Amino acid sequence: MLHNWLQPLKPLASSFPDDCLGSTIQRYEQTFPALAKGSIAILGLGAEQADVVRQSLYALKSPFEDFPIADLGNARKQESIFLIPLIKELLESEVMPILIGSHPAQALAQYKAYQELQYLINLVVVDEKVPYHTAVRDTGTYYLQEIIDSPRSSLFHLSFIGGQAHYLSPATLQAVQKRYFDYVRLGKARSELPELEPIIRDGDLLSFNLSAIKGMEALGQERPSPNGFSSDEVCQIARYAGMSDKLKSFGIYGFEPQMDFMEQTAQLMAQMIWYFIDGYLHRKGDFPATMEGLAEYIVDFKDHDYQITFWRSERSNRWWMQVPVKTHHQLQRHRLVPCSYNDYLEACQGKLPERLLQALERFS
Repeated sequence: MLHNWLQPLKPLASSFPDDCLGSTIQRYEQTFPALAKGSIAILGLGAEQADVVRQSLYALKSPFEDFPIADLGNARKQESIFLIPLIKELLESEVMPILIGSHPAQALAQYKAYQELQYLINLVVVDEKVPYHTAVRDTGTYYLQEIIDSPRSSLFHLSFIGGQAHYLSPATLQAVQKRYFDYVRLGKARSELPELEPIIRDGDLLSFNLSAIKGMEALGQERPSPNGFSSDEVCQIARYAGMSDKLKSFGIYGFEPQMDFMEQTAQLMAQMIWYFIDGYLHRKGDFPATMEGLAEYIVDFKDHDYQITFWRSERSNRWWMQVPVKTHHQLQRHRLVPCSYNDYLEACQGKLPERLLQALERFS
């Protein structure tokens, strides 16, 4: 049972107005909340961090009507071996966990919970650095080593968003490119923010490290840096994640409450969670839930002697392209690659979209 893994919350010292999340969220104090299929569960992977964020989150207004949102309190322990079965049980129950973590390496437990369920996994990481190194063995700092290099890994695709070139070694960049992972530098990500949506839509889980945010807008980090996403940009990223029908968990990591001046970072994290929930409630039931309501567009590539089929959702106006390869059943759900209208226009001009080229290499 889930409650065996969890530390209940203390009763609130004061009440919140009826139109605030604090009065509508089902909190685990004495009675464990009823978790319905499709509901959202907030879970602290570090009590100190999560409790501070809760105070800011509860004060936000709640336009979510009677949608079931539960706060399950905090995990009793922070070790991966303890967190994995906890997150796995939520995923098996088809409950959407929002994880508030203390250290970015806890994303490893988030990933391994999927691996326990035998998924072929698409992972999205938002970070100023790539937590991977080809030579240095440090699973705390370079926690992705265990995911990328393990022969038992279930990883299918990995997308990095918000990386800063001055933190990236040439060897690491070469390793990323060799595996045909997505790597979107901060400058491009900020100038083309809507183009991040298809990348995020392709993820099964998203790990967000607060170091990806500009230090002056989120001081509650271990080492705030001068460059990064703005506060409104990360809220948009969180909403993109919430809207993705494929994404099944959302984790925010790296919060240092003792460095958080005026609780600004806690407030920003609370707003990110709010926008994730808002996106989740605006899901359209697009692929991979169903192909009903998708309009088909076929583009001929005479120079390459094949066609590319694009699909546009009539519900959300979002786009996918079908990778023109034969594959076994296990990979079928990865053949429809989320894309943008710009990718379709590029194909109509006879150019192979970069997303398609990357996808073809992954299947080769």
